[in-house]
Amino acid sequence: MPPPDSESARWFAQHLLPHEPMLRAWLQSRFPTGVDIDDIIQEAYIRVLRAQETAPMQSPKAFLFATARNLALDQVRRGQIVRFEPLVETDSWSVLNEGEGIPESIVHKQELETLTEAIQSLPDRCRQIFTLRKVYGMSQPDIAKKLGVSVHTVSSQLTIGLNKCTEFMQSRRRRDPA
Repeated sequence: MPPPDSESARWFAQHLLPHEPMLRAWLQSRFPTGVDIDDIIQEAYIRVLRAQETAPMQSPKAFLFATARNLALDQVRRGQIVRFEPLVETDSWSVLNEGEGIPESIVHKQELETLTEAIQSLPDRCRQIFTLRKVYGMSQPDIAKKLGVSVHTVSSQLTIGLNKCTEFMQSRRRRDPA
């Protein structure tokens, strides 16, 4: 942030700071999960202040909101590309788990790998909806709101995803009998 007595600080206090509560509420409504709103607001402030130093701004509020939206979308995209959450908690698995034998462990691991392949084989939108519902446990209305689609679309894509995953798993079992 600029020093408290600078021209930038006065401009910030007058043109950006009054919009923070509205910006925060707007970001929370548009991106309920998967983004760090505090980080986005801070980064948006920095970018808007840098842009203001380069050339005077006609509509700082609009520029602030657009910048924050773009930062949030980037954060969501990075989360979808970089972060892969396991289908099950692997931290709790013990190397010396005496509850199941080695053959059962291998079969279990192979089934998880096959299920992962099945999910990854789904079309993009279907895979996204299926993962949000089945892995992250989001409700259908929340998924619809997050992705900007109807609840009917979410329901249809879940049905398609479940059917395709079931077909994938069955075809693997027929092809690779144990």
